[in-house]
Amino acid sequence: MRYRNLGRWGVKVSSVGLGSWLTYGGSVEEDAARACIQRAYERGVNFFDTANVYARGRAEEVMGRAIHAFPRESIVLATKVYFPMGDGPNDRGLSRKHIREQIDASLRRLDVQYVDLYQCHRYDANAPLEETVQAMDDLVRAGKILYWGVSEWNADQIASAVNLARARGWAEPVSNQPQYSALWRRVEQRVFPTCKEYGLGNVVWSPLAMGILTGKYTDAANPPAGTRAAGRAKDMMEDYFTQPVLDAVQRLKPLAQRAGCTLAQLALAWCLRDDVVASVIVGATRPEQVDDNVAAAELDVDPHIFGEMDAILTPVTPFEPYTA
Repeated sequence: MRYRNLGRWGVKVSSVGLGSWLTYGGSVEEDAARACIQRAYERGVNFFDTANVYARGRAEEVMGRAIHAFPRESIVLATKVYFPMGDGPNDRGLSRKHIREQIDASLRRLDVQYVDLYQCHRYDANAPLEETVQAMDDLVRAGKILYWGVSEWNADQIASAVNLARARGWAEPVSNQPQYSALWRRVEQRVFPTCKEYGLGNVVWSPLAMGILTGKYTDAANPPAGTRAAGRAKDMMEDYFTQPVLDAVQRLKPLAQRAGCTLAQLALAWCLRDDVVASVIVGATRPEQVDDNVAAAELDVDPHIFGEMDAILTPVTPFEPYTA
């Protein structure tokens, strides 16, 4: 395993991290989830990512029970806050009230005394930015979190949060969690340059484009039964689950062979080609998937192969100039 600093900050995260979205606490049995988490830890993964909203808290509970066997100081544990956790008017968002109540709930479910990285899952236009940033600073000072970050914030929102924190002497955000893959590159235009300018590390989600970049899909009209494209994730994949995209992905297989790796490993290595990405967050339902994904951390791929990969994918992907 290789490790990277989280942006300009001192904490180091494994370049491949394990997430729990759409899996743990939901579609994957706890024994299987625990086996994947154990295998990831054995392979050097130290970055484990979850969120309070995943399976309405159950993912945190599963993650908490699984990591209980590891020395606490050996892992970087991340969770998130923003999405509704109840039906009340204050059961959502980034108000001080919701943040304070949800960190306590997450700590209980995870059965830990602190979270290494607490992430604002989306931007809250209904809460003053000062309220959110100060609430995060309060949690740092209280020892409930060590660092805080954001997820799917645009460049201006990130810059505003950092500048506000610096002006007030508050803890500033250290990370961003955007969607990013060779099929979804919108953050390259403004978000990544802003993160570089202000020193945020990116821990990216869906680096395999929900499995499309593994090459397992060949027919857009008939995805295999039991896969995400055939299930509840189908709507989230509609931007790039097209026959031209699937055909282009199949044309990547000779590149993976030349690189001496699987197609999934090549896709992960592509995301890690720039150190603006600190970690790629993968999901796994079987330990064998963990083994395959973690191996990408050790790859040194010829940059020319990445260039050929871009030439194949760019004409068919939904990537477009994006000013966020």
